[in-house]
Amino acid sequence: MAVADERPTPLSDEDRLAELGYRQELHRTWSGFSNFAISFSIISILAGCFTTFAQAWNNGGPIAISLGWPLISVFILIIGLCLAEMGSAYPTAGGIYWWAARLGGPAAGFYTGWLNLVGLVAVTASVVYACAGFWNITLTLFWSGWADTFGGDALNQQFFWFIVLMIVVSVLNIFSSHLLALINNVSAGWHVVGAAVIIVVLLVASKGHQDASFIFTERINNSGFSDSSLSFWFYVLPLGFLLTQYTITGFDASAHMSEETAGASRAVARGIWQSIFYSAIGGWLLLLAFLWAAKDVGFINSPDNGYGVGSVIAIFSSALSPVLFKLVMVIATIGQVFCGIAAMTSLSRMSFAFSRDGAVPGKKIWSKVSPTTGVPVNAVLGGAAAGVIITLPALYKSPAGIPVAFYAVVSVAVIGLYLAFVIPIFYRLKAGATFQPGPWNLGKNYRWMNVVAAVEIVVISIYFCLPIVPSGVPFSDGFTWFDVNYAPIITGAVLLGITIWWFASARRWFTGPRRTIDEEPLTEPATPGAV
Repeated sequence: MAVADERPTPLSDEDRLAELGYRQELHRTWSGFSNFAISFSIISILAGCFTTFAQAWNNGGPIAISLGWPLISVFILIIGLCLAEMGSAYPTAGGIYWWAARLGGPAAGFYTGWLNLVGLVAVTASVVYACAGFWNITLTLFWSGWADTFGGDALNQQFFWFIVLMIVVSVLNIFSSHLLALINNVSAGWHVVGAAVIIVVLLVASKGHQDASFIFTERINNSGFSDSSLSFWFYVLPLGFLLTQYTITGFDASAHMSEETAGASRAVARGIWQSIFYSAIGGWLLLLAFLWAAKDVGFINSPDNGYGVGSVIAIFSSALSPVLFKLVMVIATIGQVFCGIAAMTSLSRMSFAFSRDGAVPGKKIWSKVSPTTGVPVNAVLGGAAAGVIITLPALYKSPAGIPVAFYAVVSVAVIGLYLAFVIPIFYRLKAGATFQPGPWNLGKNYRWMNVVAAVEIVVISIYFCLPIVPSGVPFSDGFTWFDVNYAPIITGAVLLGITIWWFASARRWFTGPRRTIDEEPLTEPATPGAV
């Protein structure tokens, strides 16, 4: 990846942070690899490729996966490169919102921060909830008696594990920043080795396999929407792209860990774009292996397969022996736990930074850092509680048999995060040559890259607000509120709330990033060796 300039960083991390207005409060214990590892873990091809596979299978089929994944990955990489440039210039925990405020003013920062915060809450909630589903099924494979708990209701079983896993994820996030760096390092290794093992198992041990024609040309439409060419290519298939757009997200975590990373001006930029690049390649190989093993299409498309129409678990169940089926499920489930841990870390750091600048009610609570662990413990606990609250609609079962509530939370995550990304991207483009780049930058390529990134974000944000199933289309026959995609409702409510708050109050007191370098420290900074 070519950049225009790769000069030595003239300032130390602490000096550069002080220049940006902040005192070193968080413990700078993360290496460049750890910074890459957290974004790589949140992207998590062992999470998104598994949990939203059915969305692409049912909305387009193999072509939405084999061709849609690399196509959308290219656009996401361009978005990541645009963000990486700003991450190098402004290595702060506020990340996306801080860049927007610096380049576009307080209002831009306020809107970006709240969109980013809502998106991160939704990402964390969706990852942990999906992991709970995999955990629930995996446990049943080893202990059949579990299937009878909660009256045999899988939805209640999954929500139970969702609460348990959210507690586990939160507890692991409050011990120390150093421990989290170690966990993410292990997570990166687990994802690489685990994905490789699954690919080999599917290629070598599957009971049958598909040919290249099926993998790259087959169309499937289980959405319930019209299968006409116009409907399929311009509505159904783009809905299937949610698989890629959701999986490869959360890479702003590298920016949120800036103040805990050594050599942040370079490491953050590389952490962002490299996590996208390697996840795109690894995820594509993994998905091709899924399609290779998807021989029993009738079983996969059956609502009676026990796992849901189009579920990747139905592929494993039909293609592998019981022992290998269990192995694949264990690898994926543990990978998803790692993903949830990393997502919570990113959420808590963004919440800490945004609160530090006075934008979040109860700012003193959420911006408080434990002097012992160097972790914003209250921000972790608050993020967990918010994640549980927005996932409560998942307790309602859709008559269509599709986890609409889960896909809505996923859509909220995608829309919130990517709308937050587009604001600083727009202002970076507007700044032009007046932008002062960091040691890693795009040179003149920023012009076309920022334009492409902004257009892609606008397009996908519109698509993911649309109904997911016909019964979710207002005023249509068979309409039910159970199947409504409430992503636009939540996103619209957030935007409306931000606007009212801004004009009624916030514009008079929120001035954007504030300087803490001259204030009395709340914690004693420490700089142990990087991990």
